[in-house]
Amino acid sequence: MKHQTKEERVADYLREGIISGKFPRGSKLKQAQIAEMIGTSITPVREALKLLEAEGFILGTSHRGATVAPFDINATEEIVDLRVTLECKLALRAMERLNAEQMQELRDLQDQLETAAAKGDRDAVRSINYRFHEVLYLTADLPQTLRFVRALWARYPFDLINKLENRIDRASKEHRDMLSAILSRDEGAILTALRSHIRAGWDEFKASYTE
Repeated sequence: MKHQTKEERVADYLREGIISGKFPRGSKLKQAQIAEMIGTSITPVREALKLLEAEGFILGTSHRGATVAPFDINATEEIVDLRVTLECKLALRAMERLNAEQMQELRDLQDQLETAAAKGDRDAVRSINYRFHEVLYLTADLPQTLRFVRALWARYPFDLINKLENRIDRASKEHRDMLSAILSRDEGAILTALRSHIRAGWDEFKASYTE
């Protein structure tokens, strides 16, 4: 995997935090606080916020602080369909390129995910889920496709889906199916498992959602 710049590392930290719910929708992200939180200077934080604004994770990057973007349920059905198309493309390409070290990293992440799910640690499950997909998709080495996928993630209600009863247990099982397909390099199985994983959370959330 390519070397990350300081701003890319900060962006990855913030992106994971937004997806996991650590930084809730509508909350302020202040440059100085973030820099202090992760032990870096203002400059990479400022550049990371600009990147996340371009992806759609946040709104505004002024000195007064950026705001985590809200969720729009009316746009999500289309987002789900686009996620399935693009993430399946990334997964298939990644399976061709995964080496033994990356395979082991995915195994380790799955073990961590199952442990967190067993403990009922929703925040940890969401973060580990994000890292699992990042490791897999970065391996595909299709940066423009991944850029579009991240823009879709910015508009997807991961944090709200994560709060559904027993959702983290079901997500753990879905990830186990994906990992099994990846390890066996079964293209049909990974497409089926990934489509199911992406659609399941949304279908469950949509059924329970009230304005």
